[in-house]
Formats: sequence, structure tokens, C-alpha cells
Amino acid sequence: MTSEVDTDLLVIGAGACGLAAAVAAHDAGISVAVVEKLARPGGNSSLSTGSVPGAGSRFQREAGIEDSPERLVTDLLATAGPHDADALTRRMAEESAPLVEWLIDELGARMELVTAYKHVGHSVPRLHAPRSRRGQDLVDDLLGFVSDRGIPLAVGNPVDRLLMEDGAVRGAVIAGEPVRAAKVLLATNGFAANRSMVARWCPEIAPAEYFGALGSTGEAAAWGEAIGAALGNMGAYQGYAAVAYPQGSLLSWTTIEKGGILVSASGRRFGNEDAGYSGFAPTVMGQGETAYAVYDRRIHDIAAGEEEYVELAEMGGVRWADTPQGLADHMAVDGAALAETVDAYNGAARGGRSDAFGRRRFELAPLQAPFAIVRVKPGLFHTQGGLMVDDHARVLRPDGSVVANLFAGGGAAAGISGLSGAGGYASGNGLLTALALGRIAGLCAADELSG
Repeated sequence: MTSEVDTDLLVIGAGACGLAAAVAAHDAGISVAVVEKLARPGGNSSLSTGSVPGAGSRFQREAGIEDSPERLVTDLLATAGPHDADALTRRMAEESAPLVEWLIDELGARMELVTAYKHVGHSVPRLHAPRSRRGQDLVDDLLGFVSDRGIPLAVGNPVDRLLMEDGAVRGAVIAGEPVRAAKVLLATNGFAANRSMVARWCPEIAPAEYFGALGSTGEAAAWGEAIGAALGNMGAYQGYAAVAYPQGSLLSWTTIEKGGILVSASGRRFGNEDAGYSGFAPTVMGQGETAYAVYDRRIHDIAAGEEEYVELAEMGGVRWADTPQGLADHMAVDGAALAETVDAYNGAARGGRSDAFGRRRFELAPLQAPFAIVRVKPGLFHTQGGLMVDDHARVLRPDGSVVANLFAGGGAAAGISGLSGAGGYASGNGLLTALALGRIAGLCAADELSG
């Protein structure tokens, strides 16, 4: 660190992106300081399942799973379609396996390859996650790595603005005081908690209830616009089609992916659940305030491998009956219509007829007794648009030039989940870009400062 700055790298935001960047930069030999506006670090990373795709990781090879960055690129582009950050998709795919190996092998994160399911957007099992499937466990590990290295982390310190001199970022003003830094990383959340920003860029989901982190108020996008940085994929977001209500916890999408269905209060299905938990969220929102997930004991037993699902069941969020019609005793659903719906769906799952909504993946269906039902509602979790960055996580201007000394990742940066809407989100996209761009930014900052 030179005498002209307070720290080599100032990290704004203490979610997965910022914490990974701090560890990578410190281990590369530069000084780092992390500031977080809220009293608790973690952000949306804490609320996630902690799942990170790693295409071609050693854990896949050991499990006999053939995968590659090229296959991940194909999967991601098939899900997202063309968008503003196409080049970043390939970069993230190439970094995905080294990233999870760094987290697990070098740092000691408590993660493992998930083989029980592939999840949305992936053609092979490639998600690596904490055994609990709780993002908080991953955040706790990262916080431990930061603490072990003596990296300063100041919570409750909101940033007022960036320090700019001659078109270059020179630090930030924090609680009215300038903090000078050679490099700055914006590792904040997106803007999903900022209702005016959501209405501006993601109007289709603006009426939905927000279930993400409180800190997602869009500072990075506002600062970026103020200094003339480029924004991309601003209409893209991650929704969730099945938030258990009134419990407020995520109903594991495994319940639907493994063969469950979603119905309205009329007992009828209203769309193709193959769209995934994000892509199906606007459809659920369009059919009414609440919906109902219906599945069976076999699917329940698989979902019970996830702690959040077990807690939901223990809270009474999962109700049971021996017949679909019997589920109406627990929820405000038309039981007779639900019985007809399940019968028609089971016929499609057996291959005797085409599914009315075009569903192709039935997994464990046809459904069989005993049957489970959970009341759910759709929600908005985080936005996927943000500052455009290059392969080194450096923030770009509209003409492609670099904003000197400024990096971005996580919710602050443009994601890889499509140009607009919820349908482009593949499982793990958020944490992949958060962790990978954070690590890349930390290493690049160290490399630039070393000359």
C-alpha cells in the first residue's frame, strides 16, 4: 500500500462477491478493506441456496459426470438467449470449475457436488453447494476466511458516493469522510428493493412482493449512471414462483422439478412448470395472489435433504391427504377439480396423452398417494442488470473504454441471465457471477498494482 491511499482495494459490499474479492486480493499481496452499509453482512448470498455451477470440476470427474465450460455456455445461452453480456457468459463458464475448486480445496468451504438434481438450466449435475443448501453457510465460511486473514470489515457504514478525479475513481466518501483507495470494487446488491427502479426497468414484476435482501437499493446503478458507466440487461431479474405462504421461506423447487405441479385455487394448472422457478414466477403472478404446489411423499423425501424444506414442514407448511380431493380439507382449493387435474397430469406423465401445457419433464410422476400440498405465492428476489464489465471485472463506459480503478461484481454488475424478464435465469447464475467476478476483481486489482 502506498502512503497516498488508505487501502489498496476498497470493497463496497460484504456479500459473497465482496468477501471473495477481499480474500483473493489479500492472498495476492495487497491491502484490502471491506465496508457494508447494513449491520449484517451477507446480502442476497445469505438468502440463496449457496449453489454454484462448476463445469468440469474435479468433483464431477470423481462422480463420473462429463461436463465442460463449452457445455455450460450452451446451457446458459439456451436458457437466457442473446443479451448484453454474452461475452461474460463464456468467461464465467471458464472460471466456474476453478472457482469451486478454489473455494473447496484452497479455502476450505463446506461445499459438495449436488447429484440429487440438476436444477433449472443445467443439462448435467454441476451445482456445488453447502450440504444444508443454505447460502448463509457459505457466507459464514467466507466471513471466517476474511477474519482469519485480519481483513478489516466495517458494517453499518453506508457509502455516500464515489471519489472521482480526472475521470478515475480514487475511493469513496463514507459517512461524510473520504476514504482513498487505489482500486474500488462495487460488490453491492442490485435494485430489487428500490420500487422506483424496478418500475423503471422491470415493470412486469413491479407489483410482486419482494423477498430478497433489504440492502438491494440500487446504489451501484445510480453511481454508474452518474459517472457515465454503461448499464446492461437492466430488464432481467430472478423471480421465485413458489414462496411458501405465510411462512415466507422458499418451497424447494425440487418438489416441482421432480414431478410436482402448481395449481390455482380453482384446482387447475395454469402453465408449464418446466419454465423453472424464476421463469414461471410471472405466470404464477398472473393467475392470482396465491397458488398451491401439489406433489407426493417420494418427492417430499428428496426435498427433505434440504434444511429449509424440513423447517417448512415442521412449521406445518406441508399438508397431507390420501387423495387429491382430500387436500381441499387443508387449503382453499376446489378438491373435485384438483382430482381431475391430477388425473389428467398423471395420464400425460405415463405417456398416454400430451400434457395440456406442453410439459416434457415429469421425473417421478405420475403422482401417487399420499399427496402433499403447500400454499405459495410468487416473489421478486433480485435483479440481474447492472454495470457492464469486461473479462477482468473492470467497469466499462458505453464506448467500451474502462472506468479507471473501478470494478464491479455480484448484483452491481450486469448478469448473464438474459436481456429482460425472469426466464433467462439458470440456477446458480447469481452466485457464479458474484463469486467469480469478485475473485477476478481481487486478482486483477493486485496484478495492476504490482505493475
